Amino acid sequence: MDFSYPEAAEAFRLELRSWLDEHVTEDVRGQGPSLGAEAGSPELERLLAWNRDLADARYAAIAWPEEYGGRGASVMDQVVWAEEMHRAGAPGPINVLGIPNVAPAIMTYGSDAQKRSLLPPMMRGDDIWCQGFSEPDAGSDLASLRTSAVRDGDVGVVNGQKSWTSLGHLADWCELLVRTDAEAPKHQGISCLLVDMTLPGITVRPLITITGGHDFNEMFFDDVRVPVASMLGPENEGWRVAMTTLSHERAGVAKLHLGTRAKVARLLEEAMGTPLGDGRTAAEEPALRQRLARVYLEAELLKLVSDRAISGELHGRTLGPESSIAKLVWSETEQHIAEVAAAVLGPMAGTGSWGTDRVAVRSHTIAGGTTQVNKNIIARRVLGLPR
Repeated sequence: MDFSYPEAAEAFRLELRSWLDEHVTEDVRGQGPSLGAEAGSPELERLLAWNRDLADARYAAIAWPEEYGGRGASVMDQVVWAEEMHRAGAPGPINVLGIPNVAPAIMTYGSDAQKRSLLPPMMRGDDIWCQGFSEPDAGSDLASLRTSAVRDGDVGVVNGQKSWTSLGHLADWCELLVRTDAEAPKHQGISCLLVDMTLPGITVRPLITITGGHDFNEMFFDDVRVPVASMLGPENEGWRVAMTTLSHERAGVAKLHLGTRAKVARLLEEAMGTPLGDGRTAAEEPALRQRLARVYLEAELLKLVSDRAISGELHGRTLGPESSIAKLVWSETEQHIAEVAAAVLGPMAGTGSWGTDRVAVRSHTIAGGTTQVNKNIIARRVLGLPR
């Protein structure tokens, strides 16, 4: 692992920090992702206004090429952006799926007309995007999807169901994977459609999670007539488009350590202020102290893995198994933090943000790639084990 912050990245840091200090207001500071925001809510309106501020200053999509409104930012500029946004408590753009994941696929496979019409409003948050990938029987085994699109002249008639769709209840557009050739091998008969969510026949229903939050949705497509011109990439080659999308999603693991390490720091601070009734704090009790040390080291390991991924990219190596390793470490560390918080804080760990976190972290073993799939990737591609 070998990288440092070049002068250009540090200059960008100073520029961005100055802008954030001037523009981040208390009503948006610390506001989390928009996944559970409801249409028309004050929370959503604040996030949309903030998104427009980011876009106007060209901070909403810095990794995008300049021709699409980005900055063509270097890897280290992107690292600095993540660090400074975290430091300021500034929300990112509302299109948490569109900007980092969907947009690269559009830039790679989209027509000029698709790029011109879809990318600018995505960056500004004027159009919100979701991904119609997972289905009730096609999650980790995504290629088993059954939602179909049957050609009828210049439209594809879409029927099927998608589940666990983040931002589906707010989305104006959906990157939708459909089966267009039922006779082809399952990876070869898939196409990708860019679907206007206002088309007749689309129904979106909330999926309320164990936290009580509206983070996900299920979507139903009943004879939805999607123009063939909305296809992204060649027909029946949607699997390549999907892999482009997912590769950028998994590349985001390099930033996971920021939130995790901040959570550990908060837990350590609370442990030092939590009395046990015998004159000691929770941080001074040997067994609890050992568990606190463990999650601290796990979070630092997560940073090390992330730094290694960044170093590899800087030295010309494409993101490899680090993404799966980082995702696995993050998933397990988040579980351990929640467990240690319960031991340290006692009944108070079941309330407030710690209480929500205690149940929410279970989803971390699924989101962005399930633990089992990541273990298989590591076993085969890192350790060289047989299938």
